[in-house]
Amino acid sequence: MTKLKGLILGDAMIPSEGFRKAFEKYLGAYGETVFAGDWEPSWDQLQFRRLEVEKNGPEIEPADPLVLEYGKDANLLMGLFVPVSSKVMEAMPNLKVVGVSRAGLENVNVEEATKRGILVFNVMGRNAHAVSDFTVGMMLAEARNIARAHYAIKNGEWRKTFANSDHVPELNGKTVGLFGFGYIGQLVAKKLTGFDSNVVVYDPYVDDDTLNEHNVKRAELEELFEISDFISVHARLTEENKGIINADLFSKMKPTAYFINTGRAGLVDQAALVQVLKDGKIMGAALDVFTTEPIPADSPYLELDNVTLTTHIAGTTSDALNNSPYLLAADIAELFNGKKPKFIINPEVLDQPAFSEWLASVRG
Repeated sequence: MTKLKGLILGDAMIPSEGFRKAFEKYLGAYGETVFAGDWEPSWDQLQFRRLEVEKNGPEIEPADPLVLEYGKDANLLMGLFVPVSSKVMEAMPNLKVVGVSRAGLENVNVEEATKRGILVFNVMGRNAHAVSDFTVGMMLAEARNIARAHYAIKNGEWRKTFANSDHVPELNGKTVGLFGFGYIGQLVAKKLTGFDSNVVVYDPYVDDDTLNEHNVKRAELEELFEISDFISVHARLTEENKGIINADLFSKMKPTAYFINTGRAGLVDQAALVQVLKDGKIMGAALDVFTTEPIPADSPYLELDNVTLTTHIAGTTSDALNNSPYLLAADIAELFNGKKPKFIINPEVLDQPAFSEWLASVRG
């Protein structure tokens, strides 16, 4: 019987202790951790490094010294944002399973993992409630001037007039367009039912049954921008859709419409968004994601009075963060229990003879 040997590399957002406890709870019967530590314990450095990896992929990072020191014998690697590149895989010749407790996979070279017979897990929806809550909050904050009024009071001003004072909307009866309709988008739609909003969706990968189940209507991309009072972004960033939300689409928005992005900055032509906000072509925007984080001191967004800015915090509730290592470890344990995990990214690895043999030896 082969034992699991886990290498746990947490970070400033989810320290290794949370992963270690999750490993012990769900995977302890199959083995032990060879090392548990944090590859990036600095919060500020983590924000910079994770963004660079999300933009450029994990291969921009060298194999971490902790990987080089402790990874040789490990056959399982768990973490959150730790970059899992071909260099990491080379330094871990016995690696069979990689698990990251997030929905995004920008920090894992999945193609290389598949070639090497390494099974990859993520955690879909681990922060979906957090992001969907925040999205509705951003709609209200921007349209109702909540953050601006707060800022004014803190600075000694009792402000009652804003850029949208002639068109302050309610969500009731408004059309909300969702660009992307995965788990987060579906939760946004569900939560908007309480406001009696009309929801339309652009997502070519979602079937009609899913749309009907959530009582939303499909729209083509240009149509979505033309008819929506609020547009909210919930799609994954790929090479194909990078910068897809451009000046042409922004030009089709209603002058009273709002643009919300708690998804990925890379989907949006930022210069085009700045321009329509500056020119008053749309009513406002609320943004939690940026191409450079922290946002530069000379960012044109800082000069605008019709945008609400937050510091990439949509998904960071204590519930989402604390629970995600347990969701990950529990799903990996299903593999060894002979059940069907929910979060395998590259299931074709299961059919590779070398992996099947290793899995059987762990199961005993």
